[in-house]
Amino acid sequence: MKKTLLLLAVTLICFIAAAQKQKTYCNPINIDYGYTPFESFTEWGKHRATADPVIVNYKGDFYLFSTNQWGYWHSPDMLNWKFEERKFLRPWNKTKDELCAPAVGILGDTMVVFGSTYTKNFTLWMSTNPKGNEWKPLVDSLEIGGWDPAFFTDDDGRFYMYNGSSNNYPVYGVELDRKTFKPIGTRMPMYILESWRYGWQRFGENMDNTFLDPFIEGAWMTKHNGKYYFQYGAPGTEFSGYADGVVVGSKPLFYDTQFTPQSDPLSFKAGGFSRGAGHGATFEDNSKQYWHVSTSIICVKNTWERRIGIWPTGFDKDDVMWTNTAFGDYPLYLPSERKEGGAAGPGWMLINYKKPVTVSSTLGAFNANNAVDESIKTYWSAKTANNGEWIQTDLGSLATVNAIQINYADQDAEFIGKQTGIYHQYKILSSTDGKKWTTLVDKSKNKTDVPHDYIELEQPVKTRFIKMVNIHMPTGKFAISGLRIFGNGNGAKPGEVKNLIVLRTEKDKRSAYIKWQPVDNAFAYNLYYGTAPDKLYNCIMIHDLNEYWFKAMDLKKTYYFSIEAINENGVSKKTDVKTVE
Repeated sequence: MKKTLLLLAVTLICFIAAAQKQKTYCNPINIDYGYTPFESFTEWGKHRATADPVIVNYKGDFYLFSTNQWGYWHSPDMLNWKFEERKFLRPWNKTKDELCAPAVGILGDTMVVFGSTYTKNFTLWMSTNPKGNEWKPLVDSLEIGGWDPAFFTDDDGRFYMYNGSSNNYPVYGVELDRKTFKPIGTRMPMYILESWRYGWQRFGENMDNTFLDPFIEGAWMTKHNGKYYFQYGAPGTEFSGYADGVVVGSKPLFYDTQFTPQSDPLSFKAGGFSRGAGHGATFEDNSKQYWHVSTSIICVKNTWERRIGIWPTGFDKDDVMWTNTAFGDYPLYLPSERKEGGAAGPGWMLINYKKPVTVSSTLGAFNANNAVDESIKTYWSAKTANNGEWIQTDLGSLATVNAIQINYADQDAEFIGKQTGIYHQYKILSSTDGKKWTTLVDKSKNKTDVPHDYIELEQPVKTRFIKMVNIHMPTGKFAISGLRIFGNGNGAKPGEVKNLIVLRTEKDKRSAYIKWQPVDNAFAYNLYYGTAPDKLYNCIMIHDLNEYWFKAMDLKKTYYFSIEAINENGVSKKTDVKTVE
């Protein structure tokens, strides 16, 4: 009898643990981003910044490296990231960048790391125990340098390096000797942008700058089904259209073989709360599912004010590589929950978009509604960082809340460089009537740095008001760029969009004016497009408007479009696919 009771107790504990296991994450990912390391980058205020991420799967764990973080992160599940403090510069390294746009590769049982440099004196590091932060030089000064480097190990063990960041020159590739790590031959061009053909490669926030050449950078190589998928970032890191493209070839170096650029970006996120999906890397989880990590933008206090996002990626039956960024800053399934061919996330909607907001105080023009306008570039700030400053959002009626994302902004921050030991503390309260409050989340004793904290509730709650009360800020004022509440409004979904019109310009077939009949109860739309009716892999989320000036097409291809309407209750049926010659 005792054994039976013990077995039942253990089973119950396991069941509860499984039920409470977090299933989702939300972009930008919630890691302890360092502050910009250089005083020269803080002319509009000190702020957090990183970019150019690489994630590799090493012995079943994920390892994340990015620009100027004075260390790296590792995670067993792509949710809980542990930072390892490590400086990779050595006394003779003649660069101010500690580890900028790093290259990370796997050679057998060894991880290797290298930083961007235009000199030939940056150390190639190695580790067989990166989780233990044990590193030693593999090559004191790698003979070949370059900006935005990337490593690739082929199935036959041959080792390659790619690099380049320019608006005039291509990205290059070269094979390295596995014993000496000296180049075998000379670097050869891989790909140079063709913005005359591919509209998304054009420079500018709206791909409309005809005076400046676009930048190509951020090389990465993935092999799948015997083909080589060379990835690159363009057209500029400060733009919403910052994306990764892909070129497909039959060899790891393209100079002596045929290669084919995919017309549209591999990873593209021009709309929504957190925009941009360029200069990244592709990796596999432990179930052999692909993911793509990229740079997303803020670029308010400085061009280099950026964050990191991760999206599901893969290859279709025709070996076309894709990345799914639709609802890419809403809750998405973690690797443990992602199913092949299944939905990217649980379908929880944003339920407080532009809903009424009240606050304890307001600093200058940093108004309260900035916290619910679905732009990471704008933010509300309280006058102080005092314990007790608060922000409250009214959902309008009783709604189901499944998750909350808190995006802090940097207002009057004082730090430069990577910080450890700093933390946020707060409480989140809920109320059905705005009078009687219940504690929903208590992080009053939290001791971790959570600049983009994401809380998936153990059980959904029905409520109308959500109130966040500050207790402690690591630095600066209590400021929020996005208090985002996810769940379901329990009302009617929007109706299907009607009268989708796409007017492709004759003088420049890279561009089209797109318009549709607005849906009365929709606050946003997802516009899907592609070069085949069954491959609408790219998506642009458009808020409030019923028109879009689209400049991202391949001028030589026929295009296909579909659109859906969005509100706090769900998503409409997609329209029939529209063909545009």
